[in-house]
Amino acid sequence: MNSILYHRTSIRKYEDRPVEKEKILDILRAGMQAPSAGNQQPWEFYVVTDPQKIKALSSVSPYAGCAAGAKVVIVPVYRKQGLKFDEYAQIDMSIAQENIWLRTDELGLGGVWLGIAPLQERMDKVREVLQLPDTVEAFSLFPLGYPAEQKEQADRYDESRIHFVE
Repeated sequence: MNSILYHRTSIRKYEDRPVEKEKILDILRAGMQAPSAGNQQPWEFYVVTDPQKIKALSSVSPYAGCAAGAKVVIVPVYRKQGLKFDEYAQIDMSIAQENIWLRTDELGLGGVWLGIAPLQERMDKVREVLQLPDTVEAFSLFPLGYPAEQKEQADRYDESRIHFVE
């Protein structure tokens, strides 16, 4: 199984070196390739490299502490207006986030998906840190960088969870 799907892991420790802008843009291009309900493409992305903002983001959730050591935090947000199917915006964002994570791994970087939505308190804290406009909602945090740790992905295949209806 050589697919990147079987390699991707949650990386929470990063080397002290910057991530090239070209790689960040490549990662975001992958995110924007995601399918979305009615092709609504609700996403926008904030790329945070300011160390003070990253430190502030690392405190918006009890699970976000690892973000403090990242050189980059991508903050995917979704628009609240002009969507065909607003009830599917967070699903669309999940697909984009997965694409971002897989491309990050393909480029030899590591990252971890930190959930923000649908918890309004966390979403509001991100809004405050980044001074987001009222027209968008924060979806997640994605700290990334050159990995300072290596992990093997666990085999999660469980045949007992497969049910054929024939």
